Amino acid sequence: MAVNKYLRYLQKEIHTTVAATADGNGLPVTCAIDIMDSDENGLYFLTAKGKSFYARLKKNGYISLTGMNGNDTLSSVAVSVRGKVSEVGNGRVEDLIRKNPYMREIYPTEISRRALTVFQLYEGSGEWFDLSKKPIERASFTIGAVREAAQRFEITKECVGCRVCETMCPQGCIDFTRIPAVIKQKNCLHCGNCIEVCPQKAVIRKG
Repeated sequence: MAVNKYLRYLQKEIHTTVAATADGNGLPVTCAIDIMDSDENGLYFLTAKGKSFYARLKKNGYISLTGMNGNDTLSSVAVSVRGKVSEVGNGRVEDLIRKNPYMREIYPTEISRRALTVFQLYEGSGEWFDLSKKPIERASFTIGAVREAAQRFEITKECVGCRVCETMCPQGCIDFTRIPAVIKQKNCLHCGNCIEVCPQKAVIRKG
């Protein structure tokens, strides 16, 4: 999928996410936020200027968030995004409330909505993780000018085809039709078993 499809899924199908920011001591603080809009330029959400969440966003300019959609773990799709945020201001507040009318129950009057402001996550990286498929499906994506920096395991030319790692791979995602073998990145759990057991030290972690 293109990046805007991942972001649209996060907005429409998941919507409520758990977001993490850092407090004044650099410690993580989580809260629930709704993703209220998305486009090719990123994600958009609302907060009130009086909240400590607003203060953390203004001070650090960075957020990490994750949302899940599914009835249980093995039917779930998770989307995680982390990146830079900027305050767009109140110019788009009414537009986001029109797209998310339940907000009128929380801030019912135009005067009360003056407390609200819009933030945009405009640059960062993300991951799509689908546990409902067998084998699992993973994909990474970026927003804005960021280069892809997702973690991955790769097999180097030191591989001799001994297949020890194959016995430890829970998703069977190592391809030995050629040597060095190749890890099918879209099915990899990132468990690290392969790097631990390879007698040739041929597996490396990147990112």
